[in-house]
Amino acid sequence: MTVLPRPTQGRVLLQTVCAAGIGGTFQFGYNLSIINAPTVHIQEFTNQTWQARTGQPLPDHLILIMWSLIVSLYPLGGLFGALLAGPLAVMLGRKKSLLVNNVFVVAAAILFGFSHRAGSFEMIMLGRLLMGVSAGVSMSIQPMYLGESAPKEFRGAVAMTSAIFTALGIVMGQVVGLRELLGGRQAWPLLLASCLVPGVLQLASLPLLPESPRYLLIDRGDTEACLAALQRLRGTEDLAAELAELEEERVACQGLRAWRPWELFQDRTLRRQVVSLVVLGSAMELCGNDSMYAYASSVFREAGVPPEKVQYAIIGTGCCELLTACISCMVIERVGRRVLLIGGYCLMTCWGSIFTAALCLQSSFPWMPYLAMSCIFAFILSFGIGPAGVTGILATELFDQMARPAAYMVCGALMWIMLFLVGLGFPFIMEGLSYFLYVPFLVVCVCGAIYTGFFLPETKGKTFLEISEELHRLNFPERRQGPPWRGPKVIQSTEL
Repeated sequence: MTVLPRPTQGRVLLQTVCAAGIGGTFQFGYNLSIINAPTVHIQEFTNQTWQARTGQPLPDHLILIMWSLIVSLYPLGGLFGALLAGPLAVMLGRKKSLLVNNVFVVAAAILFGFSHRAGSFEMIMLGRLLMGVSAGVSMSIQPMYLGESAPKEFRGAVAMTSAIFTALGIVMGQVVGLRELLGGRQAWPLLLASCLVPGVLQLASLPLLPESPRYLLIDRGDTEACLAALQRLRGTEDLAAELAELEEERVACQGLRAWRPWELFQDRTLRRQVVSLVVLGSAMELCGNDSMYAYASSVFREAGVPPEKVQYAIIGTGCCELLTACISCMVIERVGRRVLLIGGYCLMTCWGSIFTAALCLQSSFPWMPYLAMSCIFAFILSFGIGPAGVTGILATELFDQMARPAAYMVCGALMWIMLFLVGLGFPFIMEGLSYFLYVPFLVVCVCGAIYTGFFLPETKGKTFLEISEELHRLNFPERRQGPPWRGPKVIQSTEL
């Protein structure tokens, strides 16, 4: 067998990360942000289309409801995609699932591109739903694929790349949405259809890269293909130990099945893990970061930023999250998960409180709008430090291999449900609470920091075996009342 040099190992792994990320969390962040630029144009198109059909314009409150549906159908599709990801990963494998998933992207791009010519805002709604399905599938399968492909010493850093690609997608969506590019009145169908570009890039690059070695051996029983994939990813002759470990796991998998999602909530041995997943997963989506992006443009205008320059200031907010995601990726193994989460939520609480005060006093002091604008950048920076990246790896580290697939389904479903509720309700929260719209989000940030400080164990530098043993002690503080700990069970990570 040809031995690949060490530089090839890093290059193939980097190519795998990029090929999976460009059609995974990058697409999620990209489609989350590009919808903001054409807001007014799509609302006008919806009203004009309705008037052409019925002869009557839509009332303002119905336009707001239609727009909320267009925005919220994306996370609703993500929920369906998260539930579809597990069966796809089992039947097709990780890499093929990511490739087939681009069918939804192509269909959505066609609907977006021809919606204006067809005079149908329903095509925009269906396209958003399909893009959500695509994002839901890829955001669940991407970490599985990368986690199974990366060596142990790089697994943490590789897992954090999901947050980096999300932030990169947000920034690219903001850049492409500039009026000088595709954010104009006539170009918004092309802006929505530009999601096709990342999909094409993944279709062109991912087939050249290896499938998950763990899937090849355990799910398919193909030892030769597994060894070839390991050789490409590792580039060394010393594969015997890793191959033996995979073979031992394959033998242990025989005759066992994975947990089903609802079973996680019924077993006391997983009590703390499930509660942590639900509380911190909900906190990440309900902390107000996405809403801060939505409110940024009005705050920048109040601060005196010329209307034609607001779009450039908004790009700066996305760059803040990208910067801190990269920093968090580099320091997570040094400072630990708990420190990043607690620090992030505490800082978000601080800046969100100042932001609320600045909104209330912006008419009393001329410099208050500038303070509010600074708080937006500080809030997003704080989110990127901890919650943005650390929350995404909880399902990997808190659950053993038997429970991890169901945990991914629960985590994905929870994330998309919360995103749907925030997208649907935020316009009405703005109208109802006015300057105090961030008070509910601040409560969530406080709860996230308190829960992390008192109930979340630190997993830095620990093996999965050590994490499982510590969680068992926490779930059964009185050892006599709980069953003896016999170690985590091993199971196929995608069997449902």
